[in-house]
Amino acid sequence: MVDVEEILDLAVEVGYHIQLAGGEIYRVEESVSRLLKAYGVETGEVFAIPNCLIASVHTGGREVTSMRRIPNHGTDIWKLEAMNGLCRKLCAVPLPVDQARSALREELEGEKQYSQFVILLAHFFGAGMFTLFFGGSWRDALCAGACGAAIGLTVWWMDGLRANLFIRTIAGGGVSALLALGLVAAGLGQSTDLVTIGALMTLVPGVALTNAVRDVMVGDMVSGLSKLAEAVLIGVAIALGTGLALGIAQMF
Repeated sequence: MVDVEEILDLAVEVGYHIQLAGGEIYRVEESVSRLLKAYGVETGEVFAIPNCLIASVHTGGREVTSMRRIPNHGTDIWKLEAMNGLCRKLCAVPLPVDQARSALREELEGEKQYSQFVILLAHFFGAGMFTLFFGGSWRDALCAGACGAAIGLTVWWMDGLRANLFIRTIAGGGVSALLALGLVAAGLGQSTDLVTIGALMTLVPGVALTNAVRDVMVGDMVSGLSKLAEAVLIGVAIALGTGLALGIAQMF
């Protein structure tokens, strides 16, 4: 006998991890719906927004609903690919629920995590390359790389304090602007503007803005407007943190 509640929990768990890895709303809803149908549940309804996933099925004259709240997250391409692969395998060959859960645990246990050093290195090279792209010199690029690494350290430290995204972004922008001013004043960099802009590009919510536009275009208005508001809020935080730092520096 098919246990609808266990199947629903399994499908929602897979959808939860897809969304937590940065999967698009349509991908999450489609994955959960396909899993339910693969296990013989034809009455499933799925609704997802950026911070919540809800799935409901009608069985035995009653509605069974499962809901998961999605915490703040980034984008993990490896995990997203692994969850998508698992979803496709389960849809092609539906395993017993306990075996499917074991397969899910194995995928999650094998998740790869970059060390903090690698993350800081990515900030360094990303900021430096953006400065070169905007026309800065190699000296400016190296200074921007240092500012980008400072942003990474600040965000990591603020994460430890459980600060929200808005506060983390303000702090990162402020530290970056102050460091850029100091490096140029010391003669290591040539253009404060190019150093600052290159470093701040590591904070710009390009993925969130792109996903927001795509969600609006496919009709997921709630998700699209929510992500658009998040992108705008991050932009305001970047401007606020940088402006405060530059203003304080000018005062002295």
